[in-house]
Amino acid sequence: MTHHPRVPLVLVSGLAAGPNAALAELLRVAEPGTAVVHHDLREIHSGVVRRRLKLGERDELTVLELAHGCVSCTLREDLLPLLRRLARRPEVTRIVVRLDEAMEPEPVSWAVRNVLVGEHPVSDDVDLRAVLTVVDCATWLTDATGDDELADRGLQGSPEDERTVAQVALSQVEFADVLVLAGAATDAWSAAKASAVLDRVAPSIPRVELGRIDGFGVLDAVPANARRGEVTDMHGALLRGEPPLHDDCGIALLTFTARRPFHPSRLHDALDVLLDGVVRTRGRAWVASQPDVAFWIESAGGGLGLGHAGPWLASPDGPEWTDVSPERRTLASLRWDPVHGDRAQELVVVTDQATPDEVEAALRGALLTDAELAEGPEAWARYPDPFGDWHEEPCEDTETDPARHDATAANRKEDQ
Repeated sequence: MTHHPRVPLVLVSGLAAGPNAALAELLRVAEPGTAVVHHDLREIHSGVVRRRLKLGERDELTVLELAHGCVSCTLREDLLPLLRRLARRPEVTRIVVRLDEAMEPEPVSWAVRNVLVGEHPVSDDVDLRAVLTVVDCATWLTDATGDDELADRGLQGSPEDERTVAQVALSQVEFADVLVLAGAATDAWSAAKASAVLDRVAPSIPRVELGRIDGFGVLDAVPANARRGEVTDMHGALLRGEPPLHDDCGIALLTFTARRPFHPSRLHDALDVLLDGVVRTRGRAWVASQPDVAFWIESAGGGLGLGHAGPWLASPDGPEWTDVSPERRTLASLRWDPVHGDRAQELVVVTDQATPDEVEAALRGALLTDAELAEGPEAWARYPDPFGDWHEEPCEDTETDPARHDATAANRKEDQ
């Protein structure tokens, strides 16, 4: 049980180290007693992490040697225990964690709330007040739409880290409470296009300019209804806020829904449409050959992964209604089918060069036909299923690990 007030915690994320550090410094000088923590993961492949702690006049650099060099190890073995120790020091009135560029704020927030240090989560000692994501206007659009992997930039969070830069760029933005814009785009067209993407992937998140705010102003911009580290419900609403429905700079938003399952082989072929000209895909899929589990489809830039989002409510081993969020109960009630329950297709796709009509046609072509639908679940179970194991697109001729950690955010949470 907590016997002292919880210390406010702020997470700073983003792919640009310089602006991230500048924002963390603004927060530090705005309130005496602010501790700023940063873990440099550039040598994590060798099991070495450099931790910097700034508090008052002190600036401490500590070299950590971890038995297993990975982001999760850094969280469990050092960051979480450090947050608890700092929160219990009387001179610390706020903690700012400047995340390494390779780190996404959602799994960190999940760890703060759920991973036990001793017998209690760190959230007993800290109160996550805000997630601030820095957007480098000169590079963000290229990062969010490119095919580079973190390893190509020397940013990978472990030797096995195969996440794309786009995945991290978009995840950081989507999970933010405030977007802090740094620098300027290279030209007016790039600025307009980046804004169009942000309008559609993060429509409800306020934006402020790094050069025009201080450590007080950026926190004042956090909306009253901000998520403040609340982890995404994979069965919740896919759209937060009210994104524009019209095209802008070639960027468009498609919401795909259907009340019949995908044929596994045709879905496998249709996924190619999400690999070119699509900025972002997120959502749930119902696959005929695996009717009791919701698939999670998530793409960013040129990479796409599949994972499990857990059982449907209508599944034999599905959760009890009282055990899921009110949002999930409401959505399930609105679409409940007397035969198939809450099973449905729900995908949100942000397109760039691909047209929404092209994506829609490819996905609809993967649904069961009327004749296939009439065959029923026993016949569906016999369909050849390329998704029998974890699957990664695009297909490779050589063997790859089917359980790549970038399959879905759900899998990352489960791994933790």
